[in-house]
Amino acid sequence: MTRAGRLYFVLFLNLSLVVALVAVGITAHSVGVWAEGVDYLADAAGIGVALMALRLEGPTRRRPAGRPGATRYAALLNASWLLVLSLLVAADSALRLASGTGRVHGLPVMVSSAVAAVVMVVGTVVLGGDVDDGDDASLSVRAVALDTAGDAAAAGGVAIAGAVIFASGGLFWLDPAVALTVLVVVAGQALRLLRRLRPSAT
Repeated sequence: MTRAGRLYFVLFLNLSLVVALVAVGITAHSVGVWAEGVDYLADAAGIGVALMALRLEGPTRRRPAGRPGATRYAALLNASWLLVLSLLVAADSALRLASGTGRVHGLPVMVSSAVAAVVMVVGTVVLGGDVDDGDDASLSVRAVALDTAGDAAAAGGVAIAGAVIFASGGLFWLDPAVALTVLVVVAGQALRLLRRLRPSAT
């Protein structure tokens, strides 16, 4: 599969999950599931940027050498978007923990998040063919792969929290707590990618 083909496939996976996860998050009163849906929407935007960058960097009749560095900017934008989104949802999770978490329906949280985790693992495997490439163009795909792996971990964490909530009939605070914990990890991944990109920009 080509690099663009990998990106289009993962874009389809993300868009397929967005509506379902946002709906489940709202009806189940789960900030974790809602955050997954919003995160996948942000991922779709990041993949769109990466696809645009690949098109710009490729040679054309007017610009035979393409636009070198376009994918680097796409990777930078994708990592920055992930960081901002993570901070916003983390703030909402912290607010729920501080003010008291309402009832969360554990079963739909567990099922939807488990499905999302499996789908994101598939997406990470599909993108894995470009992660070890040494060319500059692979950076945007690497950013998307990093984000997709973080999404799989986040979905897994939310699924476990949903299972505990369902089994116990309580412990609703686990939902924003696990969302906050996973978002801190994902934000750290984005910061590491931004640090790797910084020397190339100077």
